[in-house]
Amino acid sequence: MPTVSLAAVPIRRLTLRDLTACADLSENRGWPREEHKWGFLLTAGTAYGIDDPEGGLVSACVVTAYGPRERPVLGAVGMVLVAERHARQGVGRRMMRHVLAEMGTTPLTLHATPNGRPLYEELGFKTTGQAEMVVGRLTPDVTVDTAATRAATAEDLSAILRLDEEVFGADRTPIVTRLPAFADQLRVAEDGGRITGYAAAWPNMDTHVVGPLIARDTATAKALMTSLAAGTDRPLRTDIDARHEELLSWVKEHGMASVAFNSVMTHGITGLPGDWNRRFAPVTVAAG
Repeated sequence: MPTVSLAAVPIRRLTLRDLTACADLSENRGWPREEHKWGFLLTAGTAYGIDDPEGGLVSACVVTAYGPRERPVLGAVGMVLVAERHARQGVGRRMMRHVLAEMGTTPLTLHATPNGRPLYEELGFKTTGQAEMVVGRLTPDVTVDTAATRAATAEDLSAILRLDEEVFGADRTPIVTRLPAFADQLRVAEDGGRITGYAAAWPNMDTHVVGPLIARDTATAKALMTSLAAGTDRPLRTDIDARHEELLSWVKEHGMASVAFNSVMTHGITGLPGDWNRRFAPVTVAAG
């Protein structure tokens, strides 16, 4: 049987039916399977894949678009993966060129590992920030007042959506409306009946990932993280914008440790829209 050239295999849209193949691809590259996260991304965003003629996927990635469906203002690129035996053969470059063509003039952002950064720079992405991943059991801090935080209810959703759009600079309804089903905890911070922050903790392997984390100030971010930690017996993991030095110092003083850094990169814009002062952590680095 003649060998099929990968260049001749089309890039296609992935759906929830491809979830197992996506998880297998993650595992192939030494990443956790993260099936729960894959399911979230496959429904909230647009996923692309290249089928392996021998079965499974050669490559995959997801783009989560924010703003009006017909004219998004930002696309977040994530989960850019190439199977080990097809690595360093230009497959990732082909996939990213496809994404750039599909998104047209829409600005893009992604979180890049040190290994992936050279490719993205070649394609015109610029480093505009940094995120620090921290993991561990957050120990209680008696100086943090969690009294103003509570579990979110259905009645809070419209206020959460308004706050999220204000902070991220774009409508993220596909992400935010899926959080109640995706996350094990969704909490809000309140002051005088007004929601001043919100955060979710969602299950990922043996941890709970804190994200998104939106708060009017560092004290509110601490209160939300503390209240989420109290609601789980798992370690926490989150990716904090490196500019939030006070929060990073605090989590490290209370049981969490730095494990990795990612470069925040953008294409077509000089920086992310919205208010970074209130944007402490993304829902996941794969979706911004």
